[in-house]
Amino acid sequence: MKAVLIEQFAKPPTLTTVPDPVPVDDGVVVKVEASGVCRSDWHGWVGHDDTIDLPHVPGHELAGTVAAVGKDVKNWNVGDRVTVPFVGGCGACPQCHAGQQQVCDHQFQPGFTHWGSFAEYVSLHRADLNLVALPETMDFATAASLGCRFVTSFRAVVDQGQTRAGQWLAVHGCGGVGLSAIMIANALGANVVAIDVAPDKLALAKKLGAAAAIDATTETDVAGAVKDLTGGGAHVSLDALGHPQTCFNSVLCLRKRGKHIQVGLLVGEHSAPPIPMSHVVADELEILGSHGMQAHRYGAMMAMIETGTLKPELLVGKKISLEQAIDALVNMDEFQGVGTTVITDF
Repeated sequence: MKAVLIEQFAKPPTLTTVPDPVPVDDGVVVKVEASGVCRSDWHGWVGHDDTIDLPHVPGHELAGTVAAVGKDVKNWNVGDRVTVPFVGGCGACPQCHAGQQQVCDHQFQPGFTHWGSFAEYVSLHRADLNLVALPETMDFATAASLGCRFVTSFRAVVDQGQTRAGQWLAVHGCGGVGLSAIMIANALGANVVAIDVAPDKLALAKKLGAAAAIDATTETDVAGAVKDLTGGGAHVSLDALGHPQTCFNSVLCLRKRGKHIQVGLLVGEHSAPPIPMSHVVADELEILGSHGMQAHRYGAMMAMIETGTLKPELLVGKKISLEQAIDALVNMDEFQGVGTTVITDF
């Protein structure tokens, strides 16, 4: 099969031919119809993820059809339209027994712990626990765009933040994660303040329902501006980018007893950001992480999509070929483009 292969970290990958995968006993092989290009893939390519062994095929936001089924799989057949959380559970550890597969003790992640979806085919493990059926009405590009960004935002806003109608949500960073969070919060009836450095992203944030937008290139006191706009601070705030400054601003812009949700990855030199801990203590703030979403929680999100309450197709940006994915991956740190870039031509 054709695949994008990383042979050295931070060196341009190559488009090459590698052996087709075969299903493990409890898994399936999926013919990839679409795969998102995500900043997490960029972190992996740079070498920030110690689970990756070289040579490696990246890609974890995927959708496609089942092409082969392992002998122990009971719930899936060849031809089924599927997607999968970017974190898969083992089904046997205490976290999985509690229904928290997104923090499984023995998790697998396509594109990280094993070869991913920048390829014509991908092998997925423990299919009966982790695969998610796709409705016939959802195209593969939209399904792939759910990937880690939309589902992580859904869990961050709905499950971790417990955001309610009438509350204020601040979203720091309006890339794929941030725009997804804005759409989800708006559907819940929350009021959203969007913060970014790019006017086109802020414009899209407003289009998706943000009540206010702050340009961090011209506003010297982002947290103060959020507090002014919200009448005292956000009830919930997301760092959707993953940078020490956005993390700090997200905590500082909260009202008393507010919740900061860290969604963007802070890795490498940014892995230990400063936190205004005096405010955390004095204002009884909560600091929470959001790491993917369990397969069994997709139903609530899918219901909102099927009724038109959520429209993730609006977040799909460029559709590119597998060969073009190389440039899209290595240049991702430049923060160019609006919406989710999706590989649809293999």
